[in-house]
Amino acid sequence: MRFINAARTPIRALLFSLIAAVAVPLGANEFNLPSLGDTSSSIMSREQEYQLGRAWLAMLRGSVRTLEDPLLKDYVESHVFTLAETSQLDDRRLTFVTIDSPQLNAFAAPGGIIGVNGGLFLHAQTEAEFASVMAHELAHLSQRHFARGLQHQQQNRIPLMTAMLASIILAASGGGDAGIAALASTQAAAIQEQRRFSRQNEQEADRIGLLNLKQAGYDPHAMPEMFERLARLSRFSRTPPEFLLTHPVSQSRIADSRNRAGQLSNDGRRDSLYYQMMRARVQLFYEDSPGLAAQRFRALLDQHEGEHAAARYGLALALIRSGQQAAAGEQLAVLLAEHPDNIAVQLAQVELDGSQNRLDPALARLDELLRIQPDNYPLLEAKANLLLRKQDYRGAEKITDQLARLRNEDPDIWYLVSEVRGLAGNILGVHQARAEYFMLAGDLDQADQQLDQALKRAGDNFVISSRIKARKDEVARRREILRSF
Repeated sequence: MRFINAARTPIRALLFSLIAAVAVPLGANEFNLPSLGDTSSSIMSREQEYQLGRAWLAMLRGSVRTLEDPLLKDYVESHVFTLAETSQLDDRRLTFVTIDSPQLNAFAAPGGIIGVNGGLFLHAQTEAEFASVMAHELAHLSQRHFARGLQHQQQNRIPLMTAMLASIILAASGGGDAGIAALASTQAAAIQEQRRFSRQNEQEADRIGLLNLKQAGYDPHAMPEMFERLARLSRFSRTPPEFLLTHPVSQSRIADSRNRAGQLSNDGRRDSLYYQMMRARVQLFYEDSPGLAAQRFRALLDQHEGEHAAARYGLALALIRSGQQAAAGEQLAVLLAEHPDNIAVQLAQVELDGSQNRLDPALARLDELLRIQPDNYPLLEAKANLLLRKQDYRGAEKITDQLARLRNEDPDIWYLVSEVRGLAGNILGVHQARAEYFMLAGDLDQADQQLDQALKRAGDNFVISSRIKARKDEVARRREILRSF
């Protein structure tokens, strides 16, 4: 990422292996799902799970590239929060990360972490298919599969260790090949047991996800359709999508989800224009060039005889970014007339105006939109960037401070805040913002150093010094959490 060179440490490896080693619980019959009670909490409390997830997320952010597109991030967050409202998830302290990768993948980690690769938008052809994957991941969280997996591992640890010890004794006492074979078969049995529980884990998430999908107003048939697409990808590719490495799709799993979807009505919605516009943004991002993307979007628009608003939107963005502003303006004029309340379309016009150095009209448009939605994340970030271009650093600082209050766990925002404060001459604020960024990016040493610099600049200001010391205490607390794991 930006400030840090994330190095893998032993504790990072431990945390990644803990998350990756999620074994899985016994499945449920039909739709009569088991009540978890507090049995998994005897292994790991909800708060421990939450803290583990946040520690792991910080390390993930320091190790991979993330997508910084405010519209895309805002869509993922609002979409999943909507699904969470009808899910079985009790603890809705969700945090999101969008990974810069065209590979199809999504994941849920302990403590409410939801991850989405850009590639999911490329492969999920409708919003209902996208929602089916997200509902599945929410089910992993609601059923606390990580904590229950640890519980299962603990319950099976003694029998497994006893069997392995017996095999080793047999080999050591002259059993020779028989002892080695027994040891190998014991290890193979353990692996097979883990895979069996993993399959049950996935099946349970499918069943709960289907119910959530239906309750959220989507067509539940989107889930088996998505699974079938995944199976085809696996069949015709030497390297299966990342998603299939942790979510293997079998014919029995497809059939089970199809049968269960058939028991539910299929009158839910399947798609939305806004989702297709987000897909267009991702397609443009991963295209070889804006010019080539423009050709593809134009061909799609022609194929639908001009009645494809998402293709027109993608075409307009591609034209802006390839320097064809006049042609982009023609496409946007049609979209603005048809969809004047669409934030994505409005921000495309702001981008066009900005590319032509028409900063005042662009700011006026944003101010009008913000009058209706004063806390809208994509609008606020767009305004901050325009104010930076106008060299109105104080104005930009005011906007980014608002963003930091609204999104205090977003490292992209804290990076922007630090840049703006530096241009505004607020050096104390730079150190504070960088400290927040480093904490979220998993570099606690750098965070501590930035807070030390901030403390020196705070001087005798008791209020500011107290705040900085409180953040140093938070850094120390996070270190203790890492040590405890």
